[in-house]
Amino acid sequence: MNFPLYIAQRYLFSKSKTNAINIITRIAAVGIVMGSLALFVVLSVFSGLREFSLSFSNDFDPDIKATAIKGKTFVFSPNQEMQIKNLEGIASYSKVLEEKVLFFFDGKEQVAYLKGVDARFTQTNVIAKNNIFNGKWLQPNSYDVVLGYGISEKLSLGLFDFNNAFEVYVPRKGKNVIESEADAFNKAALIPVGIYAVSEELDSKYVFCDLLLAQKLLELQANEISGIEIKLKPNANEENVILKLRQIFGDTISIKNRAQQNATLYKMLNTENFILYLIFTLVIIMILFAFAGAVFMIIIDKKDHLKTLLSLGTPIKSLRSIFLLYGLLLCVISGLIGIALGSAIVFAQKAFNLIMITETLPYPVVFEAQNGLIVLVTITFLGFISSWIASSRVSKALFD
Repeated sequence: MNFPLYIAQRYLFSKSKTNAINIITRIAAVGIVMGSLALFVVLSVFSGLREFSLSFSNDFDPDIKATAIKGKTFVFSPNQEMQIKNLEGIASYSKVLEEKVLFFFDGKEQVAYLKGVDARFTQTNVIAKNNIFNGKWLQPNSYDVVLGYGISEKLSLGLFDFNNAFEVYVPRKGKNVIESEADAFNKAALIPVGIYAVSEELDSKYVFCDLLLAQKLLELQANEISGIEIKLKPNANEENVILKLRQIFGDTISIKNRAQQNATLYKMLNTENFILYLIFTLVIIMILFAFAGAVFMIIIDKKDHLKTLLSLGTPIKSLRSIFLLYGLLLCVISGLIGIALGSAIVFAQKAFNLIMITETLPYPVVFEAQNGLIVLVTITFLGFISSWIASSRVSKALFD
């Protein structure tokens, strides 16, 4: 075994003759344990909040979405559709058409997105299965619509209300002189059959209808759409699928994965996570600077031993290495204990819902191995610096 490492281990696992040194060492170790525990738990909590926040948008956003770069719509040719059907890694795809329009009900009006979807939409999106608050999903080739809870609330609109019409007004194409309201808008009476509930923002954004109905109201051809939503197979290579899609569509179509579709949200969450990490890292830095003082106290306590080793021919560099390794070992072991205790807290929260946000919603936490690795690397790096600062005080002047 390496000589400095052997001596460092002996110092680490043996008690000092001075009781105050033992207390100082234990306090330093407990501080590192608590610091690493706190950092791990905070990162796990934020991972849970991140997953919880993204779960709302994930109900709406597909794995991959293709949209037009110029204009609102593009032509989806039969040849392109055949190529997508045969593309490896794609579990299903759906053609959609979105446009902001005006809705009327019982004297009230609301501007929202009319989203036409085809029959395969339920295979690429979980909203029809997981988020229907009331009623059912729409039937193809019909005037059925499914609207958000927020829109339903603002318009005081229930399901299957045949006494008051739920109408949609879509501006007509063309630049001709408009003589009447009938010439200005395409209008249709819709049949609300379902209400979805996801989040406050999304619940006030969409009204889902059949794709053919949306194309009719927007005066578009059967192969004109605003987007293609794609669901990938579980083990599919996302980058490879996107590359092949770009080969199919060329430069006229924008292809985005889930993170790119919500770039602002992902950036905000990543920034918050980084700031949180920095704050708790500053706390650990304060703990480890106090730890550097504890290591220096150990050096003073072992001064006679070091003087003997120096007389036997041990170089100053090796003596410094002893306390560098001593501090590093103490940091790593304490950090691992802190991560283990933090993991126990995270698993206990997941299993027993110890802390609740509301009566029915437990505080979300997610155990991720990368959080443990981040904490261990942070503790090890900062522990190395503080141990190096303390061990650098070992010099010949110390023994004069």
